[in-house]
Amino acid sequence: MLRTIGKRLLLLIPTLLGLSILLFLWVRALPGGPAVALLGEKATPEAIARVNELYGFNRPLIEQYFTWMGRLLSGDFGNSIQTGRPVLEEFLRRFPATIELSLAALIFAVGVGVPLGYWAARRHGKFTDHASVVLSLIGITIPVFFLAFILKYIFAVELGWLPSDGRQDARIDATHYTNFYVLDGLITGEFDAAWDAVLHLLLPALALGTIPLAIIVRITRASVLEVQNADYVRTGKAKGISRGTLRSRFILRNAMLPVVTTIGLQTGLLLSGAILTETVFAFPGIGSFLARAIFSRDFPVLQGFIIFIAITYALINLIVDVSYSIIDPRVRVS
Repeated sequence: MLRTIGKRLLLLIPTLLGLSILLFLWVRALPGGPAVALLGEKATPEAIARVNELYGFNRPLIEQYFTWMGRLLSGDFGNSIQTGRPVLEEFLRRFPATIELSLAALIFAVGVGVPLGYWAARRHGKFTDHASVVLSLIGITIPVFFLAFILKYIFAVELGWLPSDGRQDARIDATHYTNFYVLDGLITGEFDAAWDAVLHLLLPALALGTIPLAIIVRITRASVLEVQNADYVRTGKAKGISRGTLRSRFILRNAMLPVVTTIGLQTGLLLSGAILTETVFAFPGIGSFLARAIFSRDFPVLQGFIIFIAITYALINLIVDVSYSIIDPRVRVS
């Protein structure tokens, strides 16, 4: 297994190298160049020349690329045009909020999606099965931002059950060591702060996790339907193996391979979906910061975020591949 992990990590090098080249050329291919994109179409030649000199856009492309790559490898992603602070510092400050939101959405999607998909497959052709298919279709078709506004209006504005924005009530004087608000509250024993952070997570996590939930339900249902009619399941029944063993070791375990793949892909997509969700709920994570960077054309932030997402996707795929060998021993043998 260690050899497989090492090979996959080595394969990341050409992948990320190719992405860096495409990303570098994309910024330079913008109409009028990156300086005009930053300053606007009405920028004076003098202002464009100053920006080109400041960011090194007037140098040869090869020199620009290797200079940029050298900074990336040393952990220097440049400075944000919005705040003037290093991009890496901004990401590290906001990253825990996005991770906390994405984990909450993933727990909701997996915790509800896998049992519901399995339940629907076990009752194939009945009302429960048809209802799950219809609800999953609705969940896939509703845009994240629209669902976020609906949830915010119903549960925060009309009913007043949950907070409408932010990560925590400003009146709570909480201690933050890791910037993961729920974890910090549990570590410090400030359980009121931890509970308040959970309440602030509920609506954004529901909105963000609905589409992954719907997809996981459909994939789980289809995979279980395929596996439960396999020859080895019928053989197990003929041998008198208990129903619980058949369901857990024969059906569900073998049906989990495509489900795990889907969960891995959806985990990466949660980071991109967080942009709209964090914007609607004023959640101070990477997504809301990136949304402002898009409108202000903060290219150092955009470039850093794209590289960061690529690394995250690659690591998630590696974790999915390793989980295959844990779920299915045949993968380890091959």
